[in-house]
Amino acid sequence: MIKAVSTCALLLATLPIAASLPAPLAAAAKAPAPRCGWVVNPTPANWSLIDREGEWVMGVQGGYQARGLDTMPDLSESRWVVTNGSSYGYGCACMSADVDRKAKRVVRIRSVRQQSLAICRADHKLKRPQG
Repeated sequence: MIKAVSTCALLLATLPIAASLPAPLAAAAKAPAPRCGWVVNPTPANWSLIDREGEWVMGVQGGYQARGLDTMPDLSESRWVVTNGSSYGYGCACMSADVDRKAKRVVRIRSVRQQSLAICRADHKLKRPQG
């Protein structure tokens, strides 16, 4: 006779397996999904990411700064649109980051990889930066 097993029971049965995964596999399971979109730096120390879910604050001059923002690579070297002065503007990038969904801000930047501007321009679900 076949007995019906609830989804909850199956989940509970697999928890000991997940808990026993080697550390690298367990860490990979918790790694944040890449966030891709416009990285905007309109003025000193003001940073945000505009992705498909909206705008995420990364830094505010004289205030909030996400952990890891100080390690942001220089995105102004190439594939950067200057909108204010000699280096402020925006570019296209993918980043691995922890976010606070309620506050709509980036909590920690783990890595950043600059993309071609054409990639973000082609994504019609991304709101274009001002400027």
